[in-house]
Amino acid sequence: MRDVLSLILGGGRGTRLFPLTMLRSKPAMPLAGRYRLIDVPISNCINSGFNRIYVLTQFLSVSLHQHISNTYKFDMFDRGFVEILAAQQTNERMDWYQGTADAIRQNLRYITDDFSDVLILSGDQLYRMDYGELLRTHRETEAVATMAVLPITRNQAEGLGIARVDESGRIRGFYEKPKADVDLSSFKIPPGWLQHQGVPENGREYLANMGIYLFRRDVLVTLLERTLAGATDFGKDIFPRIVDSHLLQAHLFDGFWEDLGTIRSYHEVSLALTNDDPPFEFFSPKASVYTRVRNLPPSRISGAVLEKVRVAEGCVIQDGAQIRRSIVGLRSRICRGVHMSDTVLIGADRIESDAERAKNRIDNKLNLGIGEESMIRGAIIDKDARIGKRVVIDNKDGIEKQDHKLYYIRDGIVCIPRGASIPDGTQIPERKT
Repeated sequence: MRDVLSLILGGGRGTRLFPLTMLRSKPAMPLAGRYRLIDVPISNCINSGFNRIYVLTQFLSVSLHQHISNTYKFDMFDRGFVEILAAQQTNERMDWYQGTADAIRQNLRYITDDFSDVLILSGDQLYRMDYGELLRTHRETEAVATMAVLPITRNQAEGLGIARVDESGRIRGFYEKPKADVDLSSFKIPPGWLQHQGVPENGREYLANMGIYLFRRDVLVTLLERTLAGATDFGKDIFPRIVDSHLLQAHLFDGFWEDLGTIRSYHEVSLALTNDDPPFEFFSPKASVYTRVRNLPPSRISGAVLEKVRVAEGCVIQDGAQIRRSIVGLRSRICRGVHMSDTVLIGADRIESDAERAKNRIDNKLNLGIGEESMIRGAIIDKDARIGKRVVIDNKDGIEKQDHKLYYIRDGIVCIPRGASIPDGTQIPERKT
């Protein structure tokens, strides 16, 4: 597929994922203990035979650059590449990306006529898709743009873009993020259309825009440079204004798909991955998710109880620890007697040596990881956190949002920031006196 260029959008400031995006971009977010979000779209591209890939970034992209450069390398004869296009000031433009379409517009110089089609993807979604099938739909229908769509129920429609299609699958209209009281009856899927595609309805009457687009290159360039030169976003500006004048085609997808752009969705999906029958598995004989290869020792677990837990490499879990329905990320250290449940522990960038831990005791400094007899429930603990002994993290009162010098609460989930130190005996949330 050398004539298809893939562009992965790195996203904006990631405010809905704060504080996890305080020091990293959204696509650099750790996932399932050892992956990063960016690994998902890149792996989908590689597994689909689309190996000419640019990742567009602008905010806090250093760790993302490091991960990509250390992970994705192609044979010199393959002509494939995964490269970063960071936002930059030029003689023509001096501002940040203003939206998805504007991000592509500012990088049109890289979309050369070597390519006949351009695949545009988001960097913060979890799914597995063969983009070759999307390309087949695109070319067989001779569409100028093809959008991947997902069948959903009315309750799922709020917060998503909704597409209206006719019997042929041509897109005829859009509704961006409808509220619960909006009448969407005119946007229902044509009767029998899903069954004709071999997909069961299961109460799903609408089609959601997945943020996955395939454009004819010449049309994309013309739209962004001339026809709609001021439009900044595909979903809000581009598609609604060309739906009547251009052939836009829907490509139906009926697999697992989740946008991990909020603290709640990130936490819920992460925990769902620990189930006996997880909604998404990272290994597949034909389409695995790739990530950086690390030379880490196997994890060591001594006399602990683990139930529905994903444990990454390089971890130490000591006697008496009880861990349930949690993610234990790379190089994590969990000390004796720790009780942890419904928690995402992202891990650490390095393994502390015995000598370093001994020096920490002398310097009255906390060790990396979770200290003895701490109790943690319903939290996200970011990388390189130092949690002291007998710390309690449990949002029993259901606080939805709170900012504190040691922690944040978002969507009812306690988030311990990257590199934080939580002293021995601390209770989170802090009790009012």
